[in-house]
Amino acid sequence: MSAEFCDTIVSHIPALRAYARVLQQDREAADDLVQDCLARAVEKQHLWQPGTNLKSWLFTILRNLFINDVRRHNRRPDTLGDPKTQSNLSQPEQQTGVTEVQELEFAFHQLPEQHRTALALVVIQGMQYKEAAEILDMPVGTIRSRISRARQELRQGLDCAEEVRSRSTKKALTE
Repeated sequence: MSAEFCDTIVSHIPALRAYARVLQQDREAADDLVQDCLARAVEKQHLWQPGTNLKSWLFTILRNLFINDVRRHNRRPDTLGDPKTQSNLSQPEQQTGVTEVQELEFAFHQLPEQHRTALALVVIQGMQYKEAAEILDMPVGTIRSRISRARQELRQGLDCAEEVRSRSTKKALTE
């Protein structure tokens, strides 16, 4: 393995971790996904063509590994013993300063996977539409459409959360 290839891969780890966290919604699972991606990239280095976009190649590997994990998980039933399920059963934090961020995160994770992925690549990762289209293997117009719909759904989700928060504040003041 060439030192240049290794150095280039290492430079993309932060972006891979951020994208994996968007996909996985769990920090440890996201880190495992990145590790699997890096191992696969090193193992399959001979398939990468120098001069092509290494970042897109890595993101494609990461996305494909995630899809395979989702398919594998969908074949198994969820149980209450699953740590991911148990963490969802815990009480939310009572800090009011993080409410807006939590609402945004919740609304983001309510988006369909296709919208969430497109939004994460273009808006969060700062990729060009064309690069995201290559990673997701779809036309640029589809990427633009999914991002537009995702933004609209996020606005609706945040507006709904604001309305609920406003109602509960008014109710608390009248009691």
